[in-house]
Amino acid sequence: MRRRIVLLLTGMVFSVGMLAQQTAGNYQSGFKQEGNRFYFTNTGNKTIIEFCTPSMFRVRISWTGSFADNEPWMVKQYNFQPVAVTAKQNTGDFLLTSSGLKIKVNKSPFRIEVYNAKNELLSADNGSYKNADTVGCIKKLGADEHFFGFGERMDFLDRRQKKLTLNVGRGTGLPHAVGAYNILEANYSPVPFFMSTKGYGIFFHNAYPTTWDMGASNAQAYSFSAGGGELDYYFMVGPTFPELLMDYTTLTGRSPLLPKFALGLHVGTYSGGTWGYEQNTSDQYVIELARKLREMGIPADLLWLDSTWRIFGKTGGKGATSFEWRETFKNPAAMFDSLYAMHYGMVGLHLSPRFDNGNKLELLDTAQKLKYTYPEGNYAGEFVNFFDSNAVNWWWQHGVLRVASIGARFLKTDEGSAFGALANESEKTGPQGKEIAALHNVFPIAYAKGAFEKFQQYNGIRGLNHTREGYAGIQRYPFIFAGDWPSEWQYFQPVITAGLNIGVSGVGYWTHCMGGFEHQADPELYIRWVQFGMFSPLAMVFGMDHPGYKEPWNYGDDALRNFKKYDSIRYSLLPYLYSTSYEQYKTGMPMMRALVLNYQHDENVYNITDQYMLGDNLMVCPVTTKGAQTRTVYLPQGNWYNYWTGKPVAGGRYWNVVTPLDSLPLYVKAGSIIPSQPVMKYVDEKPVDAITLDVYPGPDTEFNLYEDDGKSLKYQQGEFAATKITAIGNVITINKPSGKFTPAPHSWIIKLHLNKKPAAITENGKPANWSYDELNQLVLIKVAADNRSEVNIKVN
Repeated sequence: MRRRIVLLLTGMVFSVGMLAQQTAGNYQSGFKQEGNRFYFTNTGNKTIIEFCTPSMFRVRISWTGSFADNEPWMVKQYNFQPVAVTAKQNTGDFLLTSSGLKIKVNKSPFRIEVYNAKNELLSADNGSYKNADTVGCIKKLGADEHFFGFGERMDFLDRRQKKLTLNVGRGTGLPHAVGAYNILEANYSPVPFFMSTKGYGIFFHNAYPTTWDMGASNAQAYSFSAGGGELDYYFMVGPTFPELLMDYTTLTGRSPLLPKFALGLHVGTYSGGTWGYEQNTSDQYVIELARKLREMGIPADLLWLDSTWRIFGKTGGKGATSFEWRETFKNPAAMFDSLYAMHYGMVGLHLSPRFDNGNKLELLDTAQKLKYTYPEGNYAGEFVNFFDSNAVNWWWQHGVLRVASIGARFLKTDEGSAFGALANESEKTGPQGKEIAALHNVFPIAYAKGAFEKFQQYNGIRGLNHTREGYAGIQRYPFIFAGDWPSEWQYFQPVITAGLNIGVSGVGYWTHCMGGFEHQADPELYIRWVQFGMFSPLAMVFGMDHPGYKEPWNYGDDALRNFKKYDSIRYSLLPYLYSTSYEQYKTGMPMMRALVLNYQHDENVYNITDQYMLGDNLMVCPVTTKGAQTRTVYLPQGNWYNYWTGKPVAGGRYWNVVTPLDSLPLYVKAGSIIPSQPVMKYVDEKPVDAITLDVYPGPDTEFNLYEDDGKSLKYQQGEFAATKITAIGNVITINKPSGKFTPAPHSWIIKLHLNKKPAAITENGKPANWSYDELNQLVLIKVAADNRSEVNIKVN
């Protein structure tokens, strides 16, 4: 019998079996510097520490003696400018110091400690290891350290003392309540990245399934490991979460700007017949749905047809794509023409990543012969090989172009998780084996990338792709939705949690099915979910329940009235949302922000999963309890305003507020300027003749209004306009737009939230046109000058 010895080492328990396998060892020789890279030869492995910026570095440890090539799916930027680093070798360690951090590399055993510019210890290794195929790292856990990130998780926000596995998919097994609908297992878009409240972040650059123990097993340490590949991670020093997100998205890319109309309402439809009711589908249903939205005055801009537009083929059924229209669609081309004639910005189609043979097209057979499907052992396979550009080109030319040429302008790329794992729509798992374990998580990225880039090129405007699954880097292609959660109260709040977690993980464009996806929605739940949905980064309504399909007129008069109200508010806030999306593109800060992003050191916000900031200024507090007459909200330190009444509310405390059914608790941070515009049936229905500025006085009151042409990629070359608006002391200044883009002329209306009537107001030194509403404590100023001139409003 093998003798077992257990050692206690810096708070971690190891068995001889583990220690006998490969660790980071001791430094032996070979220390050298090449550019930003520092090389170390240790017992049993080689290590590279590479500075990316003064505040970010990469660690790679190889026990095989060689390092893998850089992959193209997760990380976008590998090449960085030279970083000034001072290297010093001491008897027992190396010191690598930049302007942003200091790394202490202990020689024996080989371990890494990281200090910030103030020489405060941020992180210390307890060891790195390779155990068979598994590679991992153990680090000391700070007594007051909390962790946020890890992708679109539905269970918790703060991950301290939690353990989790990141692998694209969701729960399995029956019944669905503990399988597919298990929020503890939901993992549609995991991201192996976290931020610590100590002011640092770690991105584990590994596509294998990863396991994270953030102090669940040991109160003094946390660990992360992968089922294969290298130990390869990036370490970044903030110290703030916004700075960390900027670093992370510098590596993995940022969300591009969508067409402006994509911030309007997205409407999904089963064309009158979900699964089991396919005979009810028709192109006329889609046209009538679009027309009804227009006739009822419900603003909307995008439509897509889910899976029942196409016949389910001979091999893959619902989980594959034949590219043949169902016979109930008599004239799809005319359908697209009718929809665009009603000014819908884009119309898209759902598909799956597997080819299939239809009644007329045998795309699967042909693709297999050409080796454009990913092989499954001795079988040629059915999944399009999205890792092969030639396969992607063939998929586009012989499949997607059949629908793009008659009017489809984007795709809903569904079922990316089926590559190498159990699919939702069938028992098909796709390719299997050790090689596939390294590809399963990045397949959804390659899949979405192919569709996004092909349509962007074909359409000649900014791209759009709608997907459910993702991994690190999915934000580039560019939005995901939360998945197929039932229309039950128990799933409502976890969906909000998913949005908060994906945001702190670098993904900014995110949405969900308002009212839930499966099952008939309780009208009250539909109302509350719609309120949240219209204040989400993207607004989407779509359901599988027959015959309601989450269409707003199918859930009662109150639900319809609520839908129109909040949809209209969203459209009025388009200048605010569009400006926020540009900030997201430049900085990586998501549109929907967990409170911890802005209030990193306020422990009260660490577990708040039913409140968030939408942009810099709006606090959104959804009501997630059936029949609730009140809810508790937490307002962080500072002053706030009630959005509905304009009345000031003190921060730094909890409030119990009333929640009538038609009212979503909303608050505005003092020091905010919220721009809005007239409501339209669709984005850019007519020129914006006036922009209203709601000014909420406070410290550092400023807003940068972003404008461009709304469709092209010219913004990437600087063709945009930024209008800086400030309220400092008693002076409101609206600067002339700056930049290469010339916005259309429009007037300004200022709504100044002030609890006392001013004695006088001037505009550019002359008496202004203003009035005061004492009941609502609101100063209304109709500005004489338009946006082609600088405006100075002085309030006495």
